[in-house]
Amino acid sequence: MLKTIQAGLAYFAIVLGTGFLLGVVRVPFLVPRIGERWAELAEMPIMAAVIYFAAGFILRRFPEVGSPGKSLIVGFLALALSVAAEVALATVLQDRTLAEFIASRDKVSGSVYLALLLVFAVMPRLHFSRRARNASRHSGA
Repeated sequence: MLKTIQAGLAYFAIVLGTGFLLGVVRVPFLVPRIGERWAELAEMPIMAAVIYFAAGFILRRFPEVGSPGKSLIVGFLALALSVAAEVALATVLQDRTLAEFIASRDKVSGSVYLALLLVFAVMPRLHFSRRARNASRHSGA
């Protein structure tokens, strides 16, 4: 179970760290030029690619989580940590209530963001399934 937790923490850290770095570019440079919605939407494909590659990296780095159940736990642990971090950022650092934070989200980019969070949660499991299919094809089964 420890390796599953470590894998979830690593997956969370990779994706959160990348999101933070992109935010450093998005907020001061893109938002004033194209607006919050379009800046967030422009970031989404990059984050989707990061999620995809991070999930593959985690499965290679932590072979102990190479099962359907454990790979799903990794993704949902990382999701829980991401949501907790975002809520903490909004409520503590930005001094907003949870309701104010939710109401402040753009309806379009916020909806895409929610979908991307679900992808984030299940991507380790999807990667596991793809790897298992490829392995069975190569073994002649």
